[in-house]
This record gives sequence, C-alpha cells and structure tokens, in this order.
Amino acid sequence: MKVLVSDNLSPKGINILKKAGLKVDIKVGLRPAELQQIIGNYDGLVIRSATKVTSDIISSAKKLKVVGRAGSGLDNVDITAATKQGIVVMNTPGGNTVTTAEHTVALLFSMARQIPQATASMKEGKWEKKKFTGVELYNKTLGIIGLGNIGTHVAKMAQGVGMNIV
Repeated sequence: MKVLVSDNLSPKGINILKKAGLKVDIKVGLRPAELQQIIGNYDGLVIRSATKVTSDIISSAKKLKVVGRAGSGLDNVDITAATKQGIVVMNTPGGNTVTTAEHTVALLFSMARQIPQATASMKEGKWEKKKFTGVELYNKTLGIIGLGNIGTHVAKMAQGVGMNIV
C-alpha cells in the first residue's frame, strides 16, 4: 500500500507508517494542481491542516482508500466527495492532548517562577536572585475555560500540585 504524506509529520509518525509495511512518500508543500496530478498513485493520504483535499483532488484519487488527518479538524477535507467515492476520512483528535496539557502546565510553572525574565536577566550578566523568587502554585486557584480533553488533563495535573480548579 502506498501512502502520501503531504504535510509535515513527525519522524515518529512516519516510522509508524513504515513499520506497518506501508510505502511512504513524503511530498510537503504541493500545490493543489500537483497533488491532483499524483494522488491517483496512492492508496492513502496523510495530511495536517495545510493540504486542502477538494472534490477535484478526490475525483483524481482513483486508488485512494483513506485520508488520515493528523489533528482534530476536518474542515480542509471535502468529506461529502470522499464519502461518495468510498474514501474513509479519519482524524486523530486526541493525538496531542497530553502533550498540549503538559505544555500548558509547564508554562504555568514558568510564569510562577518567572523563568523567562530570570533567563533574560542572566543573559545580561546579572544575578538578581531576590527579584526572581517566584511563587508556589500550591493552593492557588486556576480557572480553566473549557473542560474538553485538554482542559481535563490540565485540571488533573494542576490538582496534582495542589491547585484549586474553578
């Protein structure tokens, strides 16, 4: 099975496809006309948000069985046209949930400890130890707008360091 990856995908993602026995071609930055010209050679297409899979592209995709979107949105794929042609369209909405939640909590720690400011100060050759003592997150209140997958993970991590969640 031949798969085209038309947007940037991590090496880990590429390796997963290859280990599954797929022949993977990576062609990032294709113009719509270029994609339309070559899509007929592929059984699968892996995209992110840059590639637009229009009805014109789908009509040229005679062998295509699946469009896999690495991420949550599908607004860049003509799902109706794909469905009419028997092409499965799928996404990975939870793929970066933990990573994004961890990054959010890391930024909270960074802000509480004034790490960016302290780093800038040190790069200027200063040692302002008392200026950058920071604050504890323990027993502080964190307001989270939206408790979807990411928000729920952030809440659990923040509770793990003793924060109050509203």
